[in-house]
Amino acid sequence: MKTKNNIVCSFCVMDTSVPDITFDENQQCQFCKNHKERILFEQENYPNYLKKLTKNIKRKSKKNQYDCMIGVSGGVDSTYVAYYLKKVLKLNPLAVHLDNGWNSELAVKNIENCLKALDIDLITHVIDWNEFKKIQKALLESSINNLEIVTDHAINALLIKTASKYKIKYIINGSNTSTEGIMPSSWMEANQNKQLIRSIFKKFYPNHSIKSVPTISFLEFFYYLLIKKIKFVPILNFIEYNKEIAIEILKQEIDYKPYRYKHYESIITRFFQGYILPEKFNIDKRKAHFSSLIVSGQMSRDDALEKLKEHPYGDIQVMERDKIFFLKKLELDKVQFEKIMKHKPISASVYSPISIMVINFIGRFKKLLRKLTR
Repeated sequence: MKTKNNIVCSFCVMDTSVPDITFDENQQCQFCKNHKERILFEQENYPNYLKKLTKNIKRKSKKNQYDCMIGVSGGVDSTYVAYYLKKVLKLNPLAVHLDNGWNSELAVKNIENCLKALDIDLITHVIDWNEFKKIQKALLESSINNLEIVTDHAINALLIKTASKYKIKYIINGSNTSTEGIMPSSWMEANQNKQLIRSIFKKFYPNHSIKSVPTISFLEFFYYLLIKKIKFVPILNFIEYNKEIAIEILKQEIDYKPYRYKHYESIITRFFQGYILPEKFNIDKRKAHFSSLIVSGQMSRDDALEKLKEHPYGDIQVMERDKIFFLKKLELDKVQFEKIMKHKPISASVYSPISIMVINFIGRFKKLLRKLTR
């Protein structure tokens, strides 16, 4: 099947806009085939894991004020994790939120409603806006394909260092295979790469350094995981998680208000995924999100193809308002922004070749380890 000159997978909606896509003799892509294998593996091996996990968390947190830690963004996944830990597993988590200055009013309200209804304590780390603004402008001007690499990196750094401070061994996150297992590596630079962020920032702002944004090096990361024995646990992999059902539960239990698309709780995420990625990089992340749902049986392929006919933003008026807000907040004028949008995409390896080599090595090692484990 072809759409706008792209060949589309016969099973999901991934297509040849992805540079490294391949098809078998039935025109099925490697992304949905690999995703199906991961789901089947988890279904076969994880049913008894949750009971053991909960027991270990309670045993290791006996002397602590909190059993575990969660990151909250106002999105459905992290909100459902908070609900499930508190209401179903009867655990006492500490919530952590990174305020990067881009939260939508709806996201703020969803976080407030969630934590109040569930009686969960919150720690918020507020990034210095002038510093963060410069970093994001540098990333935007760099023309790499992940403007949000710094936010994702900062969240992980904040979580793991806060967990160490409070002697918490388990960080429970909302990532899950069934609804987001498909994401081409060519679409997003890895968010573990502190050196890449620093290199890009130094190139465009040579006299500045990163101070208020939480960061973590490769060595620090392995120290916390291997020596301090802090674990990241994607708990939604170990339960029967259906996003639509989860949203209905949250609407009833904590007055949750859903968003149009995944990760649209943040204004910059909405603008980045709905406008910058499609317009400049020819990346429509809905294809990966919808394909994950198709493989996990939570969405039909026909529905996905129909939704993809809509503009990635959904609402053009909201897009125009967000564009004005985005430019004003980053102190960019339209001419500057359009010039940046016309720049050709640049590989991150141009800015930090050694760190990219390290990331690629770690990625290959993790794949090998996963195969050996299976």
